[in-house]
Parts: sequence; C-alpha cells; structure tokens
Amino acid sequence: MTRVILAENVHLFRSGLVALLDGEPDIRVVETVDCARKLLATAAHCRPEVALVDLGLPDLDGVDATFRLLTLLPECRVILMAERRRPGDLRRAVEAGAEGFLLKDTSPARLIQAIRDVANGERVIDADMAYAELATSRSPLTPRELEVLRETAKGATVAETARSLFLATGTVRNYLARIVTKVGARTRLEAVAIAEENGWLGGVVPRTQRSPRPGR
Repeated sequence: MTRVILAENVHLFRSGLVALLDGEPDIRVVETVDCARKLLATAAHCRPEVALVDLGLPDLDGVDATFRLLTLLPECRVILMAERRRPGDLRRAVEAGAEGFLLKDTSPARLIQAIRDVANGERVIDADMAYAELATSRSPLTPRELEVLRETAKGATVAETARSLFLATGTVRNYLARIVTKVGARTRLEAVAIAEENGWLGGVVPRTQRSPRPGR
C-alpha cells in the first residue's frame, strides 16, 4: 500500500484527487493539506511514501516546498503538479529532488500510474514539458547581470542591490540598463518577467517571503 500526502490549494481539485486515489486498492491518501507549511508539519508525523505537491501553493513555491520536504524526509518521493508549462520549472523541480512532474490536465490513469512508478523508484516527466525545457533559449545575460536581475526580482532597490552585491549604485544602474537592452524589454520589471518566463532566474523568493533554507 502506497501512502500518499496531497498538497493542493484548490479544495474542489483536492477532493477530486482524494476520491480518485482512494478508489485504488494499492494507494491510500493519508493526509491532505492546502499549503506548504502544513505539508511540512504533517509529513513529519504521517511519513508518506509519495507526495503530490501543487507547484502554485499559496505560501511557498512548490519547488521550494519540495526541497524542504526532502530535507525533512529524504525517503519520500515527490510528484509536482503544474497548471501550465513554463520554461525553467522542470529544471528547478529536478534540482530540488522531485521524481515526477505532471500537468494538472493529465489523465486520471496517467496520474495513478505515475504514483505507482515513482513509488517503485522510477521518474515520471510530462513529455511536452520536457520538450519545452529543451527548447528554452539560453540566457543572454552574464552571471553578474543575472545576480543583479535576481535582486531586482526579489524587490530590491538599486541601493539594496548595490549593498548586497558590493557594487556602486551607478554600476548597478548600468547593469540594469544593459539587461533591459539585452532582453528586449522596455522596463526593469519587464526584463524580470522575460527572464522568469524563460527560466533564467531559477527560484526567486521575494524579500517579504524569504526565510533561511535548510541544507540538505
């Protein structure tokens, strides 16, 4: 019997998944939660074998939640579920340790088989998502420019970015001007959006949501 924990924010979708999975003789949903905080707290005592985790949890990005869950329970196997394909998400998921990545519109039979496969030590990746990841364009930005843009994506001001990266404020402004030009944006915020859409920034947590990340 495969013990599954389900982390999904949308109540109707969560209830549907529970009804689907509990109908299988070899799968049992041991807990359901609606946010990452509850996922980590609950998994610690119910010790699931497989976790189905929504990429868009309200309090913490699903990839970051996966990283923290596997730090807590390295024996657990995680399948991330996403509403849509976005370049960069699959790479981030694999780096966090997820064993599976599926879209929410996958068929019920496919999801059930994915849980069984992951529980048996296999990896399950949506084929279209893998193709989208391979098709992602390479970043035109230098490592230093990416550092500056990551700080901007977190909500840092020019002065805060300068202090964080030990740069002069004028240097930061010059970097930002070059970044906007390189990616074909009109503003800094548009440059951030383009970089995020292409997966160049990785997982960026806004300053208001940042918390220390435990080591693995």
